[in-house]
Amino acid sequence: MSQDSYAPPDPLAPGDAPALTETAAKDLVHGICFKTGPPRTLGAELEWLVLDAERPGEILPPDRLTAAHDAARALPLHSRFTIEPGGQLELSSAPASSLSGCVDGLQADLTAVRAALRSRGLVLRGTGRDPRRPLRRLLYSPRYDAMETYFDRTGPAGRAMMRSSASVQVCVDAGYEEPGPLGYGRRWRMAHLLGAVFVAAFANSPAHEGPYAGWRCSRQGIWHDLDARRSLAPPLDAEPRAGWTRHALDTEVMCVRSEGAGPWPVPRGMTFRDWLRAGGATGGRGRRGLRAPTAEDLEYHLTTLFPPVRPRGHLEFRMIDAQPGDDGWLVPVAVVHALFDDPEAAESAYRAAKALADAHGPRPSPRNPLWESAARHGLADPELRAAAAVCFRAAAQALPRLGASRHVQDVVGAFTERFPLRGRCPADDGYLQLTGTGARS
Repeated sequence: MSQDSYAPPDPLAPGDAPALTETAAKDLVHGICFKTGPPRTLGAELEWLVLDAERPGEILPPDRLTAAHDAARALPLHSRFTIEPGGQLELSSAPASSLSGCVDGLQADLTAVRAALRSRGLVLRGTGRDPRRPLRRLLYSPRYDAMETYFDRTGPAGRAMMRSSASVQVCVDAGYEEPGPLGYGRRWRMAHLLGAVFVAAFANSPAHEGPYAGWRCSRQGIWHDLDARRSLAPPLDAEPRAGWTRHALDTEVMCVRSEGAGPWPVPRGMTFRDWLRAGGATGGRGRRGLRAPTAEDLEYHLTTLFPPVRPRGHLEFRMIDAQPGDDGWLVPVAVVHALFDDPEAAESAYRAAKALADAHGPRPSPRNPLWESAARHGLADPELRAAAAVCFRAAAQALPRLGASRHVQDVVGAFTERFPLRGRCPADDGYLQLTGTGARS
């Protein structure tokens, strides 16, 4: 599995690849979105803010931030090292066959990166949303330029997502083809119901002013407002493969890749299905003057879809805020792994998830009452608190069976006692402190 959120195929010259038909596009998405089999691998992607150790509320000059990135990139890391548009640092693990294999590699890399940054007077900070203003973009490329142009059409949420958000993303295998506790259909449904529990339990982006004032997870508010369709889940009552395929093809194309350093076209109101029908059958130029889409274009399009759970062969959980402290990120990685890959814990989680179905309702995540309550209220919502208590206890019991180290068990146990069992989340610890007086988001 791959955890990279922003890794599209390299652009091809027009004519380098055959045009794609609508039937072939459906077959391609249908075939790659859920790769079934025994759940064996785990991955994680960690995003961090880079701050001045003495003056964390100050915005770093671009040259200092770039020098820090270069120093980290030069290290012999096991994880994939990338930078987000706002300068957030990102480490993505390789697929691991065990929890220890996943977290040990990330821990070693984080230790090395932290030491390199500390020598430059910098630190990593885990929080779901950077409260500093103004928001600035560090990276410029045809992809990011097109992305910003596209999102600017619907408001400021796109820039906030690109420039200020940070998360812990956890990836687990899709599961068995057959029904049962570890079947992909049940795991897909459970992921969207428990996703609200993860939003609430790990909420770490409190806002005290602006459009999300009072929210525990303002980062989720950004995703809620991002786009009419791009950040939504397909309907839960649809068969997973068919539902995701329709959703992907009926979402607008963000941009069309092209050769050279020039800007990429950003069409307005054209879904991928529209593009296929305009030019896919002939391989020529469609009504909008665009070349016909290829399989590589479809693969790229899939990387521009940002639902809370993204099927990329495996399941990618995207709704969890970056976590506070040096070891806070361990908790969501361990808990998601336990609830989805340990059969006994999965049964407990499924029962807890079923109790949330009415609150979820027919509207897709994250635009339904369950997810909105999770973002606004965290575990002050009584239904989410009850589900979180069941799930975190089940995860804690599963971790020894999954070979988790004593350290991971202790970190999860301390988090569980401090937050879910008390109906609290990290955001409830108060203002998002970046300075002595608090920098408000």
